[in-house]
Amino acid sequence: MLLLGATVLGLVASGSTAARADEPVTVCAIDDPRLAELSGLTVHEDRWYAVNDGGSRIEVFVLDRECQVRDVIVSPTDPYDVEDLAVAPDGTLWLGDTGDNRKQRQTVALHAVSPQGGSVLYRLTYPDGPHDAEALLLDRAGKPYIVTKSSMGQSAVYTPRGELTSPGPTPLEQVGTLGFSTTDTPGGPVGTVGTMAVTGAASTADGSVLALRTYTDAYLYPAPDGDVVAALRRPPIRIPLPGEQQGEAIAFTDDGTLLSASEGIGSPVRAVSGATARVGDATVSATPNPPADNGGDGGGTTTRFEAEAGADGASVGVEAGGEPEQDGKGMQTLPGILLAMTIAGLAMLGISRARR
Repeated sequence: MLLLGATVLGLVASGSTAARADEPVTVCAIDDPRLAELSGLTVHEDRWYAVNDGGSRIEVFVLDRECQVRDVIVSPTDPYDVEDLAVAPDGTLWLGDTGDNRKQRQTVALHAVSPQGGSVLYRLTYPDGPHDAEALLLDRAGKPYIVTKSSMGQSAVYTPRGELTSPGPTPLEQVGTLGFSTTDTPGGPVGTVGTMAVTGAASTADGSVLALRTYTDAYLYPAPDGDVVAALRRPPIRIPLPGEQQGEAIAFTDDGTLLSASEGIGSPVRAVSGATARVGDATVSATPNPPADNGGDGGGTTTRFEAEAGADGASVGVEAGGEPEQDGKGMQTLPGILLAMTIAGLAMLGISRARR
């Protein structure tokens, strides 16, 4: 594993800067019943591309900017659980077939789909057993990064170890871990737990800004050199996305607007104009967070760094920022999380059973 200094990635999102922005504005609504379980969205030139959660064949829906389906790119390949979508500079669409709510898959997959409908399957294996993941990033060179989903707010980041081979499997390696804390943004299907669960990802066309989203918030990271690992170590800008029923889709347009959308027929696609410019304004002097064993303060944020097990098998953790984080109602984060997890358990089970 590639360690970042002496640590893996460790930025807790609650220590991020909340963007000073208006609430997202509705652009249009997706009424097509074929996209009732919208889970991935990306933009290439003047077209929007969207994928559904799951499905028995590959289907990528081509939308205009009024949310109307203009075409469907189809491949006969039967995926297991498609959760996210990204586009390479050459227009190739990459589908993240990485959903695994019950954590039982021996392999996950990426599907590289051409605009004409041809597809190539790449199977992948985790080094440490099954994970559920709903977020896929591509760097400037087209290298994929998978970010896992966790109700406890600890998301691992994986990338292929070496070149992708078809059909594979190609082994993955873990390059870091991100920690997310609860926020007070309303929305999502499972309450407070959903504010920490990563459900989607996106990058700008030039790879200079990355985004991860939960059911309720988006986190934007500056990547001036296109380095995904370095970007995820920097303090992000948090943009609240309140009121989304089950928000999983996120994308950037060419002018730096952030788009977000939720599952559900008639759910709106919403826009935050100038989102990427706010990242530049807020992080112009930001540097990657110092490693935990250097005693850094996490870039001035309340941050928890977690190192991978060292040679002696010990795990190292350093907490910066003093007292435990509290939510808007004064409840300490850990008790709040445990209570929310108890309440949300049945809801998460219902979502799991509803998916393949």
